[in-house]
Amino acid sequence: MDLRKKASAVAAAGALATTLIAGGLPASAQAASAPAADDSPITHEQNPRVPEGAAWTQAYFPSSDGSGVVLHADVLRPANLPPGAKTPVILSVGPYFAHAGQTGPEGWDQVGPSARFQDFIDGAGLMARGYTFVMVDLRGFGGSTGCLDWVGPGEQADVRAAIDWSASRPWSTGKVGMYGKSYDAVTGLVGNDLKRPSLKAVVAQEPVWNMYDYLFSNRVPRPNVTGTPLAYNSIATMPPMADDSDRYKAAAEYETSHPECLSDNLANNNNPAPNSAYWRARDLAAHARGTSTPLFVTQGFIEPNTKPEDAEKYLGNHHGRERGWLGQWEHVRGNDTDANGRLSQGRAGWFDEVMRFYDQYLRGVQPSVTDPAYAVEDSLGHWRAQRTWPVTTTSYEARLSAGRYVDDGGAPAPAASAANRGRWDMERAPRIEPLSGAEKNAAKRSDTAASSFWTWSTPASRTLRLTATPRITFEASTTGNVMVRLWDVAPDGTATMFDENVALLQRKGRISFDLKSTDWTFQRGHRLGVQIGTISSNGWLDVPSGHTVAVSGARLALAVLDARSDVPTQGDRSPYLDRYLAAYTTTLTDVGHGTFPLTVSRDR
Repeated sequence: MDLRKKASAVAAAGALATTLIAGGLPASAQAASAPAADDSPITHEQNPRVPEGAAWTQAYFPSSDGSGVVLHADVLRPANLPPGAKTPVILSVGPYFAHAGQTGPEGWDQVGPSARFQDFIDGAGLMARGYTFVMVDLRGFGGSTGCLDWVGPGEQADVRAAIDWSASRPWSTGKVGMYGKSYDAVTGLVGNDLKRPSLKAVVAQEPVWNMYDYLFSNRVPRPNVTGTPLAYNSIATMPPMADDSDRYKAAAEYETSHPECLSDNLANNNNPAPNSAYWRARDLAAHARGTSTPLFVTQGFIEPNTKPEDAEKYLGNHHGRERGWLGQWEHVRGNDTDANGRLSQGRAGWFDEVMRFYDQYLRGVQPSVTDPAYAVEDSLGHWRAQRTWPVTTTSYEARLSAGRYVDDGGAPAPAASAANRGRWDMERAPRIEPLSGAEKNAAKRSDTAASSFWTWSTPASRTLRLTATPRITFEASTTGNVMVRLWDVAPDGTATMFDENVALLQRKGRISFDLKSTDWTFQRGHRLGVQIGTISSNGWLDVPSGHTVAVSGARLALAVLDARSDVPTQGDRSPYLDRYLAAYTTTLTDVGHGTFPLTVSRDR
């Protein structure tokens, strides 16, 4: 039975104005359904919200930090197995498992386990394969007590407790895997960082690798810096369902009687200092040093929500087995399809590949199919297999031209779309914001524009690829703001902006910062354009200084891969790539002389 249907009424508290795909049946069809219970297993035949082949129970257990926080879990066990039969456990921990809905009430007619990953449960055949699936509410959400903690020490303690609890159940083999996308992918990264011996594998789709990066870029706030904490406050205060147990209801209403939870979440997340104790505790990439849990990750290089920032740092600090799908998509799951039925990530076989991964590390079953360690889609929509990511042929620092710009915010840009006014959480992505007319005009004027200046490479002598994480370093003459953008410029002047980042210039002098990780292929004859100037995008909430900023001694660290070394693997062009190209492509009319090489040669 397909339960993934009804249009949701998203929380009036304002989590997000969007339509959720969830499930439910008319009240008339559910009148005889069994009520929720904390101990007696409920099957699909008794409650259609329970996946077919599963038996649902609920459980409570303490977090691991001694705070008194009690966590709630929904447990789905294979219904055909005896209660004590031991199985491996796949665990998901997050804020989206409330019985009423993921980010707001979804119009369910009776209580039941979240349908958030019913696509995975059904698509991978978890129950028939003999796996137990456990969903744990982070503190402050669903049926768990305590204050929400934005992936801080409290939530990290919750992840630890959830792993240990899942491994120690009498029906568990003691081997746990984690699964998630977005926030519950972040908790998978936390699980790896915790180095729990019972955690044997993590699948993390489109995570945030360092929580600071979701709200700030080098001290410049993003437009969701306030809206995202408010969105999670709204999720945390979602009312329970009428037929939830008294214990669940009391936990769900915790924030209502503890308003400091909400005010602290808002205030704490508005700290722009990346090296503060608050943000150091949430730098998952730094905490990954020396970890070794097998990881299977996905990451869209051009996605507008959980961007590829600090991804390379996390993977570089991780020393265990790795698998990955990396490419040119938005905030989607490996199995998602678009309105035309095309796979959103372009590559077939998500559930099959994931289950080979879990079977290998949770059951010791060697796969009969050899999957590539990394399957990577480049900006031309071509897929290749790699042993790791990134792989480079050469790396070097490009010397950029000196120049100056006025930090005036550029020409006034149109207001952000109603969907992008900062009120979103990690699960519900902002819509793509095309280059504004002002941004396109400033790019076309190139060196004649006061708000930015350019440096150009010489044309590529053959097809090559910029990969890994570019890094910019320069001397600034004064305080202000800076934006750095990278453009792929064709011989006819057609140019696509494919990478960017910003920073606050707190003082004059030297500054260095990373751009986003990328995997962008330059065809023969194309050039790299580097634009340095004021922040002219709606993607940040900067305060222009009005200063004229002189830039000198600029260097751009580049990693280059010779595309001739590609080993093809299966995969189609992800549909989002064409939407991105349409939004971020313009025509330049004044491309200057090339001053640095764009090459794979080690002799420059």
